[in-house]
Amino acid sequence: MDDTLIPPLEADPMKITKVDVILMNMRPADNPGWAPILCRVYTDAGIYGDGEAALAYGNAHRAAFGMLQDFSKSVLGMDPLDNEVIWEKLYKSSFWGQNGGPVVFSAISAIDTALWDIKGKYFNAPVYKLLGGKMRDSLRCYASQLQFGWDEKKIPAVSVKDYVANALKAVSEGYDAIKIDFFTFAEDGHRLNAEETTRILTPKNYDMIKRRLAAVREAVGDGVDIIMENHSYIDAQGAVQLGRLAEEYRVLYFEEPCTPTPKMNKFVAERVSVPISQGERIYTRWGYAPYFEDGSIQLIQPDIGNCGGITEAKKICDLAHIYDAGVQAHVCASPLSTAAALHLEAAIPNFTIHEQHVYCRYDYNRKLCIHDYQPVNGRFAIPDLPGLGNELSPYCFEHGEIATVK
Repeated sequence: MDDTLIPPLEADPMKITKVDVILMNMRPADNPGWAPILCRVYTDAGIYGDGEAALAYGNAHRAAFGMLQDFSKSVLGMDPLDNEVIWEKLYKSSFWGQNGGPVVFSAISAIDTALWDIKGKYFNAPVYKLLGGKMRDSLRCYASQLQFGWDEKKIPAVSVKDYVANALKAVSEGYDAIKIDFFTFAEDGHRLNAEETTRILTPKNYDMIKRRLAAVREAVGDGVDIIMENHSYIDAQGAVQLGRLAEEYRVLYFEEPCTPTPKMNKFVAERVSVPISQGERIYTRWGYAPYFEDGSIQLIQPDIGNCGGITEAKKICDLAHIYDAGVQAHVCASPLSTAAALHLEAAIPNFTIHEQHVYCRYDYNRKLCIHDYQPVNGRFAIPDLPGLGNELSPYCFEHGEIATVK
């Protein structure tokens, strides 16, 4: 072979020089618990990459903010192209990484996603190309969490008319699939608590859910898929009740029907014919394996921002493919996580549908990145820019709480 055709090896590999860890303590009036955790990883080659720890909701954002700072110290001086090497180091050398939970893996996820962004920019290629190439040019997506409305701010759906109006608005925008948690708000408008949602459903609550689901199905017709969300609010017995109701109204799949543990998931799956999905609170391939082995999950929903990043999410999806399980990445974060999900879903054979969360319509999220990717007629194009094809906006650095690790 002609030596002139062989590109020279880099004498000195790139090195990570510092990491900005950013907490966006936004606290909007309609969503006071919302606090995205982001990062930017810098290199001595002038290339940087952005990532996200997708724990912006719930009560873990401060923990993720601290964990991400700790892990950032461990990657300084390393080659950002060595994502597998870095992943294994964070997993094995942190002690809590093995069999870890969302805080540990959200921090790994943020760094790992930033590394893929760097890698794409370095090779001047979009991430999907580095994952093996696009299997599709656009992604079918659904309008997600319509119990919060389908507007520019969160508006709880209370009456049956609210659910129907939200569904019809999404369908009018071209969506042929929608997702609703019919059991988030009571008919008087208050958010249901654990005492009201656990154990066997009361006739009153069962009837409320049935009336909402029946009205939405009648309004949108048979040509629109309905996904029934449950957020694991109820126990397995109640989940079976709802699963059998979902069968009656031809629900596409039943998401988080019960506490995300293999045995309880299997209990529900064996008693209903609707496909079961789980994943936003399952972390790493080791967490998913029992569900595949017992056949209790038909569609997985790994969140790239807390399951271990793009490196780990791809492995989870490949494992799911062995068991004929479909994939819908869980997306409830900034536009950065949306871009990461689009790349992954474009590159895997077992993609099913993409989640377009109602939060993606809110201005306080849309301004976090320089690009605002949104679907058209219920389908998403795949970013073609190098890396993730999106990055954090100046707003994050002007308004976020920043901890610089160097």
